[in-house]
Amino acid sequence: MRYLVAAALLLASPATAALAPGAKAPDFATRGAIAGKVFNLKLSDALKKGPVVLYFFPAAFTGGCNAEARAFAEAIPDFSKAGATVIGMSADTVDTLAKFSAEKCAGKFAVASAGPKVIAEYDVALPQKMQGRAITNRTSYVIGRDGRVLFVHSDMNASEHVAKTLAAVRGAARG
Repeated sequence: MRYLVAAALLLASPATAALAPGAKAPDFATRGAIAGKVFNLKLSDALKKGPVVLYFFPAAFTGGCNAEARAFAEAIPDFSKAGATVIGMSADTVDTLAKFSAEKCAGKFAVASAGPKVIAEYDVALPQKMQGRAITNRTSYVIGRDGRVLFVHSDMNASEHVAKTLAAVRGAARG
């Protein structure tokens, strides 16, 4: 029942993003995981390889977040072909994200722990908590190699994040 109430609150909450296209994306260093293996992640290092899709999600192992992770995992070949790296971010612990990366992300992309500073800088905090811990809204950023935000999609409904961010990455590659 607690999860149903939390889910209802999440869907009722408006999602907003403070970083508009053209803004400089704040650099950060954190720990993340891919295929269950923990590693250190720095946004500026990922940007050296090309654009980054940085998508924030509320909580690992919840319905919408599981579906979104599967959708991103299925689209990784398309993102890679367009030259982009996908990184999922939440306030979950690294241990939780290590399991999530192997199970729900199919080991195809990194998920990383967003601490309070990153959550504040990207303005993705939700006012409510889940099981006593902070959660983020569902916001996807496409960040260009130069560190500038190219595209933002903020919507608690996960259904369009993958398609819209992939279209933005493809548009940036053509432009």
